[in-house]
Amino acid sequence: MKHIAKKRFGQNFLTDQDVITSLVEAVAPQADDLMLEIGPGLGALTKPLLQKLKKLHVVEVDRDIITWMKAEYAKPAYAKSSLVIHQADALKFDFSSLGKGLRVTGNLPYNISTPILFHLLANITHITDMHFMLQKEVVERMVAAPSTAAYGRLSVMLQYHLHMDYLITVPPDAFEPAPKVESAFVRCLPHRTLPFVAKDEALFAQVVLAAFSQRRKTLRNTLKGLLADEGFSALHIDSQLRAENLSVADFVAITNYLS
Repeated sequence: MKHIAKKRFGQNFLTDQDVITSLVEAVAPQADDLMLEIGPGLGALTKPLLQKLKKLHVVEVDRDIITWMKAEYAKPAYAKSSLVIHQADALKFDFSSLGKGLRVTGNLPYNISTPILFHLLANITHITDMHFMLQKEVVERMVAAPSTAAYGRLSVMLQYHLHMDYLITVPPDAFEPAPKVESAFVRCLPHRTLPFVAKDEALFAQVVLAAFSQRRKTLRNTLKGLLADEGFSALHIDSQLRAENLSVADFVAITNYLS
């Protein structure tokens, strides 16, 4: 079947075999792993993963691809492994339903990659690790350090929960159709023990969102109504700094002071 990539699903199919090999080596699947792939597409990662795993779960929303998958993976070449297809929107899928120790991978649709990452955080206690292909700019934001241009709300929220490693840069011509941007592969490991614990994670999210709501304004302005001058003094944080100058530990300290 010749599947035409659908814009509404943000489909760009990985075709470069050297890149695929590198990604599978980075994931390092073991036969008995509980693994799930988001958006398997035409099998660039699915097929080599199935060669290593006894069972692979996939979440796919495109009915045409699911029809193709059911025929393709019924072939004798895949008889030694089991593919479990979940026809669902990854943004609504309950990842915890598969049990603990889940390993998640995939070439995420770039148009909904950030919401998927936040949805996965809600299931983080069930996840061992995650390996994703994403827009390079997004990966740079995920791993960014404070006081850099890429550092923002995404950096803080993900780094609170995860240790992340930028692994591989992938050029547009590795895909069909070629996206207009470079891509990157990232490894995300949930912290076994949180380095900094927010007493109220909902409040933590609120503080981070408010602080970054107007990047060019100082914390005194963006956190007005949340943190008064005496709060900044008590925390030894300069109210004239901007959100991008604060570490995850600083945001946790503000949250715990407020709670």
